[in-house]
Amino acid sequence: MRMSRGPIAAGGGIVFVILLLVVMLLGGDPAALLDQMGASAEAPMVTTDPGVRSPEDEVMADFVSAVLGETEDVWREIFARSGQTYREPRLVLFSGAVQSACGFAESATGPFYCPGDARVYLDMAFFEDLSRRFGAPGDFAQAYVIAHEVGHHVQNLLGITERVHAMRGRVSDAEYNQLSVRLELQADFLAGVWAHHAQRTRQILEAGDIEEALNAASAIGDDRLQRRMQGYVVPDAFTHGTSAQRVRWFRLGLESGDLSRGDTFGTDVL
Repeated sequence: MRMSRGPIAAGGGIVFVILLLVVMLLGGDPAALLDQMGASAEAPMVTTDPGVRSPEDEVMADFVSAVLGETEDVWREIFARSGQTYREPRLVLFSGAVQSACGFAESATGPFYCPGDARVYLDMAFFEDLSRRFGAPGDFAQAYVIAHEVGHHVQNLLGITERVHAMRGRVSDAEYNQLSVRLELQADFLAGVWAHHAQRTRQILEAGDIEEALNAASAIGDDRLQRRMQGYVVPDAFTHGTSAQRVRWFRLGLESGDLSRGDTFGTDVL
């Protein structure tokens, strides 16, 4: 995967990190400082682990930041075409556990997007798990995961997430799980839309990238994960979709780049 952006680092960013560390050492809430900063361009990434990071973690943090920047370029352009303004999400890197506006989460949760604070949360160890435990190595496999979470941010901005969440308690658990599956598959589609437009405008893809992303989408399908964890599949408990479904919707977004093709809520065939 070719990255057109370098690591996000500048004098202003260094000053911000120092301020963040001071607040944390004094027992303050770093989130409050971030809110006061108003999501400025100097602070696109937050870390809840201010300790010394390994060179590998630093490289990964730079890569994740660069991918996030690529998604911002694409979605800013797509939103502008329809007369809307794209509001960028924040990226939070954490180790072990993290507190978000959506509650407390541990590493086992995996990457997630919280609509309550418009932040993408990534555990620094997740991508190693993606490669070793789930058999989905490669930088574009990682980019797909990030783009999927950003897809949830796009859904949040468009009001889709709120409409789905409003159905909780109004339908059965099985029906709500089905809505969750459709929400997740649409985020896969939106990840594909991002890759389509990023390739069209900046030629980010290299040999093997598409296979890496499709392999990652397949590796984290509900059916495959359930078989791995419990030895059998319970379709009514699906929340993200099968491996085949995840691959299909990501590929559709990648090949078409057309948002109108991504209505996962209006089709009988997932």
